[in-house]
Amino acid sequence: MQPMHKYLANRSCFNAVAVLAISLVGAAALAAQYLPAQRVGGQGSFDSASNAPASNAPTLKHRVPLIAPVPEDFSSLKIAPGFLLSMEVFDTPEYSLELRVDSNGDVELPLVGNVHVADLTLVGASGKLAAALRDSKILNNPRVNLNVEEYAGTQVTVLGEVHNPGRIEMLAPRHLDDVIAMAGGETQYAGKQIEIRRATGAEPRSLLIEYSRNSNSHILSETIVRPGDTVTVRRAGIVYVLGAVNRPGGYVMQEDGDLNVTQAVALAYGTTMPAAIGSMRIIRKTDDGGVTEVPIAYSDMVKGKVPPLRLQAEDVVYVPLSKTKLVLTSGLLNTAVAAAVIWGR
Repeated sequence: MQPMHKYLANRSCFNAVAVLAISLVGAAALAAQYLPAQRVGGQGSFDSASNAPASNAPTLKHRVPLIAPVPEDFSSLKIAPGFLLSMEVFDTPEYSLELRVDSNGDVELPLVGNVHVADLTLVGASGKLAAALRDSKILNNPRVNLNVEEYAGTQVTVLGEVHNPGRIEMLAPRHLDDVIAMAGGETQYAGKQIEIRRATGAEPRSLLIEYSRNSNSHILSETIVRPGDTVTVRRAGIVYVLGAVNRPGGYVMQEDGDLNVTQAVALAYGTTMPAAIGSMRIIRKTDDGGVTEVPIAYSDMVKGKVPPLRLQAEDVVYVPLSKTKLVLTSGLLNTAVAAAVIWGR
């Protein structure tokens, strides 16, 4: 058994710890009565007692705005069917609601009816909804604010000779050069024709644009592309170089869709030794389905005496063989071979 004085000392320490624990528990319970309960996720500006709705007041849904970049074409945005609009009326929370634009371009406003808002900007639609509330004797001087919560499917399809063909999200009309830039720009095989098929009306309407990248034409910056359109950058035409050339074949008219005779022959690695330069010609299709031949003064073009002839898509530059040169070339070749054989002996 332990001595009496040690037993009393241990008993006193135990009593002191128990009293301290009971005091802490009581203090925590007292503080819980006066401190507000903690909310999960922190406390927002709408959680204060002054903003809390009464028990009989309608419950309002307050949106936390998301920080996101505004599209470049948002300033010229027009409301279209399928949009979901968020409307807020100052000092009238019962009219802070969401409105879906139907297929006719209307929104249904409580106690007012349908209001047509399609093809209007947000400012114009806000004014029209405020006028509808005022004319219906519901509010004297309503202040309406609109925002777009969901956009309708507004896309432009870009095809052909661009680096990134496909669909591009577009909220409002844009210039053609902007649309091509959004698709990654043109490839080296792009021609000088761009087709725009519009989706407006009962049947799509096609618009063909011709331009030159080497000129100061502003046609691309002046042409408007609308949501739903299809833009096709056509490939440059092909010119065929055949006959007495080092690499006969078809060649894309890469130089802005233009190609002349000397450039085409250069792409074919030039003419061969037995080529009949004076008899070169262009074989060209005519509108009636036939063909015509255009003589080429190739020697004068190379010397700079006359400008090179410009070619059209599907032209054939034909370089015939000279029989005289062929015989002479064959004779020289046979003589050289024979000499090599004799020398080798």
